Amino acid sequence: MKHSLIKLRDKLGKAFIPLLLLLFSAFLFIVMFGSVYQKRVEIKAGQLAEKTIRANKNIENTHETNAKKKLAAEAITPEYMYQEDTAGVQHKRIEKLFKLIVTANEKTDKEYQEKQAKAKKDETIPKPTIEERVANLKAQFESLDQDELSFFQKLPNSFYQNIFALTNNQIQQVKTESLKIIDEKMKDHVREADLSKIRQSAIEKIQFLDVTPTMQQEIRYLVNEGIVVNDFPNDKKTEELRQNAMDAVQPSMIYQGEIIVREGTQIDSKAMEKLELLGMTNQSTSVFPIVALALAILLQVLVLIFFTKQVTEDGKRRHFILFYVSAMSLSILLMKFFQIFQSEQMMYISLFFPAAFTPLVLNSFVNRRAGILAAIFQVVFSLFVFYNSIGTNSLTIILVSYAFSGMLATVVKRTRISEQGLVAIFWVVIFPVCMDFILMIYQGMSVLDGKSWTMMICALAGTTLSFLSSMGLHPYIELLVTDDSMIVLNELSNPNHPLLKQLLEEAPGTYHHSMMVASLSANAVAEIGGRSLLTRVACYYHDIGKIKHANFFVENLPAGAENPHNFLLPEDSKQIIFGHVIDGAKILEDYRMPSMVIDICYQHHGTTLMKFFYFKAKERNPDIKEEEFRYPGPKPQTREAGIVSIADTCEAAVRAMDSPTNEKIKEFVHSVIQDRIADGQLDECGLTMKEIRTVEKSLINGLCSTFHSRIKYPKMKSEAEKMRDEQEKRDD
Repeated sequence: MKHSLIKLRDKLGKAFIPLLLLLFSAFLFIVMFGSVYQKRVEIKAGQLAEKTIRANKNIENTHETNAKKKLAAEAITPEYMYQEDTAGVQHKRIEKLFKLIVTANEKTDKEYQEKQAKAKKDETIPKPTIEERVANLKAQFESLDQDELSFFQKLPNSFYQNIFALTNNQIQQVKTESLKIIDEKMKDHVREADLSKIRQSAIEKIQFLDVTPTMQQEIRYLVNEGIVVNDFPNDKKTEELRQNAMDAVQPSMIYQGEIIVREGTQIDSKAMEKLELLGMTNQSTSVFPIVALALAILLQVLVLIFFTKQVTEDGKRRHFILFYVSAMSLSILLMKFFQIFQSEQMMYISLFFPAAFTPLVLNSFVNRRAGILAAIFQVVFSLFVFYNSIGTNSLTIILVSYAFSGMLATVVKRTRISEQGLVAIFWVVIFPVCMDFILMIYQGMSVLDGKSWTMMICALAGTTLSFLSSMGLHPYIELLVTDDSMIVLNELSNPNHPLLKQLLEEAPGTYHHSMMVASLSANAVAEIGGRSLLTRVACYYHDIGKIKHANFFVENLPAGAENPHNFLLPEDSKQIIFGHVIDGAKILEDYRMPSMVIDICYQHHGTTLMKFFYFKAKERNPDIKEEEFRYPGPKPQTREAGIVSIADTCEAAVRAMDSPTNEKIKEFVHSVIQDRIADGQLDECGLTMKEIRTVEKSLINGLCSTFHSRIKYPKMKSEAEKMRDEQEKRDD
């Protein structure tokens, strides 16, 4: 299947990416179209329902909620603010009024007396009139403040006329009785609604007083104006209480699947209100969700095109698009699958969706930005897949949960999930479940409620599914998208592989050399965090080209055999030695080996100089050029290839040493690495100096443990020989 896709890709050429994006867009539109397209029937109030009508989504019944809020507000008793000092103010005003009346009388009488004293004997001075007394009183009003003046002016003119007609004792009695009644009534809370009633009650008491009718009338005037409102409405507090009462009202919900009207029953006004809220009264289908879906798909295509424009290599560009399209198609299908089974009883089954899987896979096999794109568009498309849940709490939980899980998946290291252990579990499982718990609390769901437990179980199952599927499917996804998957490498490392069996049979020395280089290289690569299994497999096959001329390589010569290169010219020997690289790469290509295995075969000698044959040729021809005896290369392009090139040289040389010691091995390995650095062989492989030191230490340890000199112990007789000697002595 993988090779068929590659052939199709190569055949289509530049049209492959546009065609794939077009098919992908059509697929997404078809899958999600059914979720956003909903045919509605025309419904009118008063008609009989032809079939049972159920709510198509969860939504708040705003009409019923507003009615409840209105009732709650009306049930609040208005708040009042009692001003206790109002009674004192009124008391002081009346006292002041009578003080002014007394002052006016005194002033008038004094003026009369002064006039009499100045009058002639026969001159008659008229007594002061009531109008003069009233005038003297009102003259004093000019010095009063506005509130007092307003109060005094409310008293009718007849009050002032009558008060000055009374004697001083009567005036004092009017004052006393008036204040007594006013003070008594003003002790209570006097509200605007009760003011007339309280005044009437006070006036009724006046008729029982032992005073003249004129005095009763004067007291009546004073009581009527003296009793005022002292308990005022606190509109701000009342409004605040009403608002709190309205806020405390729980929204009335219409739940998906709830029966609005039963078949055969009349559609009343309340049912029509619910149907209007649900948008189920209009026969025409809304095109806005469909247009939005098309625009969202178009936006994704534009983002992908813009993303691929930043990738220079066509191969990587196609790889990204193909992988993204495949992963997102699977993701949307799974999302749609869970949406089909979503119902009122299984509201949170959508949390079973492994939202972290696609971003996690793209993060691992493409790059982190691809994972972020997938996480974002998963959330965007979930809006359309779960379109029926718009306006409900469940959609909020779905969107935030998918976004959080997807984005956290892109934070995970770009290595196998199985190798990360507990760290990956925290990123993929524990943190997303914690976010779902926070969402549950945010929505006001009770921890003891069954729905809450169902939600958390679904969330845990979804995140666990993401983790397990990523871990379990990783080798198989790797097999589809790369040529050096773990499954492939494990098969190639099998000693029963035809090439390895052929190498063992035809070039046993090379086989053992390859095994040793594999062990040394893999250990060194593991020390710097490289791909150790790939390195081991590449080392198994790096010298496979030697099977073509096995006996021309010293490790394959039988003991005591003459080296065939002694009978060849240096130029001929060079061609045979060079040939094992080119021939080996061709054999590996014929067997469709992983590209990196082939690359390491090409690069394990880099462009190093074949010194022995170069100097031998130099003796015959001083004009010979050094470039003619350098390997064709290229130089190592990866860290793994660089390490293999060093390990290959070190293993072969140390094996040929006489009595290798730890010190000799250490010096030799160091000199080889220094020579490679000086020759520029490691310039393109990406190894840092720190990593080179780590590799050097690893190679030295590996070589010393294998090729160190051993102490020769004197031969000791076996127990059988001792017994035989003792038996012979007895026989003698």
